[in-house]
Amino acid sequence: MFNESSHQLDSSEPHDSSTSMTKRHNNLDAAIDKAQKELIGLQDKDGFWVFELEADCSIPAEYIMMMHHLDDIDVELQKKIAVYLRSRQSEEGHYPLFTGGEGDISCSIKVYYALKMAGDSIDAPHMEKLRNYVLSQGGAAKGNVFTRIILAIFEQLPWRGVPYIPVEIMLFPKWFPFHLDKVSYWSRTVMVPLFILCTLKATAKNPNKVSIRELFLIDPDKEKHYFPERTLLNKVFLGLDKLGRITRPLIPNKIHQLAIDNAVAWFTERLNGEDGLGGIFPAMVYSYEAMLLLGYPKDHEHVVTARKAIDKLLVINENDAYCQPCLSPVWDTGLAALAIQEADKLANKESLTRAYDWLKSKQLSDEPGDWRIDRPNSEGGGWAFQYENPHYPDVDDTAVVAFAMADSNLPDLDESIHRATRWIVDMQSKNGGYGAFDIDNTYYYLDEIPFADHGALLDPPTSDVSARCAMLMAKVAQDHDEYLPALERTIEYIRTEQEEDGSWFGRWGTNYIYGTWSVLLGLEQTNIPKTDPLYTKAVSYLKKVQREDGGWGEDNQSYYDIEKYSGQYHYSTSFQTAWAVLGLCAAGEANSPEVKAGIDFILKQQLENGLWNDEGFTAPGFPKVFFLKYHGYDKFFPLWALARYRNELAKK
Repeated sequence: MFNESSHQLDSSEPHDSSTSMTKRHNNLDAAIDKAQKELIGLQDKDGFWVFELEADCSIPAEYIMMMHHLDDIDVELQKKIAVYLRSRQSEEGHYPLFTGGEGDISCSIKVYYALKMAGDSIDAPHMEKLRNYVLSQGGAAKGNVFTRIILAIFEQLPWRGVPYIPVEIMLFPKWFPFHLDKVSYWSRTVMVPLFILCTLKATAKNPNKVSIRELFLIDPDKEKHYFPERTLLNKVFLGLDKLGRITRPLIPNKIHQLAIDNAVAWFTERLNGEDGLGGIFPAMVYSYEAMLLLGYPKDHEHVVTARKAIDKLLVINENDAYCQPCLSPVWDTGLAALAIQEADKLANKESLTRAYDWLKSKQLSDEPGDWRIDRPNSEGGGWAFQYENPHYPDVDDTAVVAFAMADSNLPDLDESIHRATRWIVDMQSKNGGYGAFDIDNTYYYLDEIPFADHGALLDPPTSDVSARCAMLMAKVAQDHDEYLPALERTIEYIRTEQEEDGSWFGRWGTNYIYGTWSVLLGLEQTNIPKTDPLYTKAVSYLKKVQREDGGWGEDNQSYYDIEKYSGQYHYSTSFQTAWAVLGLCAAGEANSPEVKAGIDFILKQQLENGLWNDEGFTAPGFPKVFFLKYHGYDKFFPLWALARYRNELAKK
């Protein structure tokens, strides 16, 4: 808990004096003006914002492995990626999934293999430390499913170490316990090309014959425990896995070829041009490799375009390079727009108009999409996360963008706003909540299949996405009561999801601070009184987890241990502090000492150029599995918080 007396913006004057308040406003005005000018300067000429999106070292390591898989090695690029990978190694020698996290064996295996492919000697100190870590964790045989698939392709372990995922899955009827429609969009786009690679037992060219047998404690051909039994249901699925392998030779060739044809047709329809299958790196790479495995020539239109999509994810600097997992222009643009219109709607009208014109051009309508399987009669109206991804509009992005439009007071946006809101209503799950891409994607038994050891197969409703949908529906329902029934169901869902301590789980941002901020901003648009426990318990939580420096920060470890790490980090960050400040302002706490201390922290962290620069990965792609660093978060969230605070002070 922070010490109030040490965190005033100007301690030389009484806290409530007119001189102090004048200085406070001047400080805020200067900070806001500088930040918004710099942020607007980063806007693309076409109207959007896009910032780097960095993941753990698995993605750049897999890029090197892809080059060796296909014997298509760009030596200079490989050198730069290797520089990046070496710079991310922890002092203990391992590679974590997020800054300051514990070592992750799967990420560490991939990086070791990639660095060895890049020419690093196994006797080099960094390689020796990395190898010792992997061996201490049980060796390369203990990597997760995706890691073992790559190792099988590179002939480092037998295919029996990989789950049985036959391409004939494409022929399963919808009523079958496993069907593509029962898993999340990201799982579908990754799995379908993997069906081909695994069924045909793809073999990497591996031109330099790089091996990592030194990472195994025992001969991988003699390893017996690739699939440890977890639960009774998991044992059943493991039994079906064995049965499938035994009966594999009984599948007629015609059925086998039909399944391959269906898989190719499925991902070809969704290749998504130069934005790639699903807009995500793993799906792009697997579809690219699957087409080449099936004999597509390198100059085939689909192959050329698929490779361009992969390479658009590269960030190449003077001395190093890495590969992003995907691109985030719609998300970045919606949030940046909210920040600058909070700062000054009138002064920033030109910038906002360009942003919304670009966003209007990206809104979807009657395009085909997997979501239509459950909502065939919906007219559409969502936005994707990426530049293009029409099969997979993002509910969260759609709610943010449409709310920003509704809040902007700019003309010619009503049609986009209401198309989006109607689509949001159509995407509601039975429990009143919202998933990010799918409806009622809650087949939790599938988490027990051998392929799902990562625990990220599904897309169930979550509080943070649901809150932004509520925020949008409540905003536009002021003049359109047809949205009220869906809004009421969402509020009830949110009420049931509140934790005992007053917080909410954050699925798409770390974690309880993010979830609580998300819900409070949504509730603010409703007519729920701020004396409701939804507000009061959340306010109590945010104040309780404020750090002594006046800021807020939460570690990704809270996904592993809520009691110890909820709202806790070893340092504060400017954008997590902004989340807390925005949440408290939404709850009517703008004049509290906690908010003033948070604002003070943000001001102290502002750089000379007007922006902020936070270290750390504080957003999950998939909790416990895959984490991200949005490079835009420390650019627009602090500005948004400062501007909101100034606007609240002006109401006095």
